[in-house]
Amino acid sequence: MGHAGKSEELKSKDPLYALRHSAAHVMAQAVRRLYGPQVKLAIGPPIEGGFYYDMDVPVKLTDEDLPKIEAEMAKVVKENHAFAQSFVPREEALKRLRQQGERYKAEIIEGIDDGKVSFFTDGDFVDLCEGPHVGSTGAVGAFKLLSVAGAYWRGDEHNAQLQRIYGTAFPTKAELDAYLKRIEEAKRRDHRRLGTELELFSFQELAGPGVVFYHPKGALVRHLIEEDLKRRHLERGYDLVATPHMFRTDMWQRSGHLEYYKDYMFLFESEDQQQFGLKPMNCPGHILIYASKTRSYREFPLRFFELGTVYRNEKSGVLHGLLRVRGFTQDDAHIFLREDQLVEEIARIIDFEFEVVRAYGFTEWEIELSTRPEKYIGSPEAWAHAEAALREALNARKLAYAVHEGEGAFYGPKIDIKIKDAIGRSWQCGTIQCDFNLPERFDLTYAGQDGQVHRPIMVHRALLGSLERFLGMLIEHYAGALPVWLAPVQVVVIPIGDKFLPYAERVIQQLTAQGVRTHVDARNEKMQAKIRDAQLQKVPYMAVVGEREMQAGAVAVRHRSAGDLGPMALGDFAERVKKEAQP
Repeated sequence: MGHAGKSEELKSKDPLYALRHSAAHVMAQAVRRLYGPQVKLAIGPPIEGGFYYDMDVPVKLTDEDLPKIEAEMAKVVKENHAFAQSFVPREEALKRLRQQGERYKAEIIEGIDDGKVSFFTDGDFVDLCEGPHVGSTGAVGAFKLLSVAGAYWRGDEHNAQLQRIYGTAFPTKAELDAYLKRIEEAKRRDHRRLGTELELFSFQELAGPGVVFYHPKGALVRHLIEEDLKRRHLERGYDLVATPHMFRTDMWQRSGHLEYYKDYMFLFESEDQQQFGLKPMNCPGHILIYASKTRSYREFPLRFFELGTVYRNEKSGVLHGLLRVRGFTQDDAHIFLREDQLVEEIARIIDFEFEVVRAYGFTEWEIELSTRPEKYIGSPEAWAHAEAALREALNARKLAYAVHEGEGAFYGPKIDIKIKDAIGRSWQCGTIQCDFNLPERFDLTYAGQDGQVHRPIMVHRALLGSLERFLGMLIEHYAGALPVWLAPVQVVVIPIGDKFLPYAERVIQQLTAQGVRTHVDARNEKMQAKIRDAQLQKVPYMAVVGEREMQAGAVAVRHRSAGDLGPMALGDFAERVKKEAQP
């Protein structure tokens, strides 16, 4: 099972790897018992949080079949078969699997150069696999099958479509129950459902998959984020730039994207047969601005910032709401500087990252440093200097970080920052990357203090990453109840009858004059229905007005989570909302 789909990183990091690997075997064994030898096995690796197995099954499986498979798995666990490893000569194994009609396993072996291949046996079940496993099926622990999905063999849509069963396993039932509770909580926070219910965004079939339509409320939230980011960047000495959405392919050829990224690019020809590509990255555009004039060391660090929209031809099967789209906007900056400026600039970026994510309510994170891979460009000395600068900046801030040896980009080492949400999930957010490749490809230079021509270092940097992805994260982090400063409607004014509409309008005028985003619910509905609908829309405050409030120049205030806050003078209420609306 394990020659393909092997993940050394997960194997080394996940203490439950062997347990979940074994659970995947038990599941495949149960499916074969239930549906016969016509079941052909593909791959079934452990993954973060669980496992899956891709199989060619003669019947169409649905989620309704999972309890039956779980019951058969329980029998296999109770039988407590030992997991025994054996090694078979490659050609003999290949012949055996072909005779058994196991074409997917045979194809895996065809890609293996080893003279012998590994199999694991438990009871009457034998699977191509390199391990590791727990001692026996009885040690598999508590497990749960989660869903059934389609999956193309080796992820290629031109290959056969298999059936993938997802599951998870833990040493104890208590741990499993806690995990399942987290899954239910994640479903409750699903940004795709909340985005529709809160009228924030949608995807339209006529436009094609993976392109986002922001509705008025969603567009306002996006605007607030963009304005906040622009303000913070200007305060920190960045220069705002804007670059085109498409370039001639000559530019993408020079940058290397046409060679390394062509399959993910949208390419087309104009009427004069010039070839163009929509930009998958913002960096070449910033480079062309840099190269538009002679540069001096006195300008450094030179920081270009753009909320740049990029386009990537992602396969439709991997698109996922706002989290994986084909068109998205990055809070992208590229900084040109000298080597002796690297440590201080990286430290500044780290400080900036934490300032921003804290403003959006994130207080926990994980940091990863990825170092020089086997294939790289630039000199080993430059790499050593860049890696040392990244380490020194992290150490200067006394930050804990994991080192991923050999996992840097081919053009330079990088720092990745993953933030944790309200239910403990990690999300890729900020990244800081040192680049020796593009300054070389575009022959970027500057006049040094010594009067000589030098090559700058280029730092790629994003704080939030994709605005689309970050908005999806925000919605899930807050379960749709965005903080007051980001809420598209901060106050709903609810008159308890039509005769109080004129006062409700005066309330709105005064709140709006104070910069509070308001809306009046003038529908012919009962007050409780209006309050319920405002709660469902996650509006932070409801201001109910009737005879008593009109006579006192006040509002009866309700908070979406704290409930009834009682009457408040209108001016005091406006000040309260304004204070909470500061990012």
